[in-house]
Amino acid sequence: ADLLDSDRVFRLAASDDPALRFLLDAVGHAVTGSGVRGSFHALRALERGDADGAAIHLRDRAGVYNEHFGRALLRHRDPHLIHLWRREQGFLLPPGNPDGIRTAHDVGGLRIARRETGAGTKVLLDQLLIEAGTSPEHIAGPELASHFECGLAVVAGIADTALGLRSAARDLGLDFVHVAWEPYELVLPAESLPPAQPLVAALARADLRTRINALGGYDLSLSGQTTHLTTD
Repeated sequence: ADLLDSDRVFRLAASDDPALRFLLDAVGHAVTGSGVRGSFHALRALERGDADGAAIHLRDRAGVYNEHFGRALLRHRDPHLIHLWRREQGFLLPPGNPDGIRTAHDVGGLRIARRETGAGTKVLLDQLLIEAGTSPEHIAGPELASHFECGLAVVAGIADTALGLRSAARDLGLDFVHVAWEPYELVLPAESLPPAQPLVAALARADLRTRINALGGYDLSLSGQTTHLTTD
């Protein structure tokens, strides 16, 4: 089985993340992307058998990321998490922050560029809005496919703000107000651990870590750590 797994290509479904392209470059042909975008869609691909693992960033109602979703989806398949990195989410703002945004309490009534349904960042934004007493259904603004596109909407003036990565704000010269550090992690069953090892090995490479850190808003201190999600 080990010999067979050594030649097996790991099929990865993943939420949007600019650092992911660097990781895929580092592992080469050992991993292939499924073309799926968004945490919910990645989990669906894993459940259907179209992927061997799903890279997600989903906060549950208790504020815990990823673990509940892995246990629920893979409860009969010995679920595990591989920590890829933490990344910084916050409000992307025009230079000077003209609307004075500091928290989710300040964005009601503004145009917000949002990720599409199924994206972990949209889930986080909806949670923040509800906690601030604002219904997500009452928010105006475009729905877009990536953090970079949400940042471009702010640059173009078709949105007043967006929830997105610090790296997107840095790329586009936008102001940034911190909201959360979130773990971006790979959910997978035990049988997929061996073909996932090229990902774990690549995360220890100094050149890859340098490229990811240069994006801004990334923490690689726990990268490669594997957690067994007990289901008792």
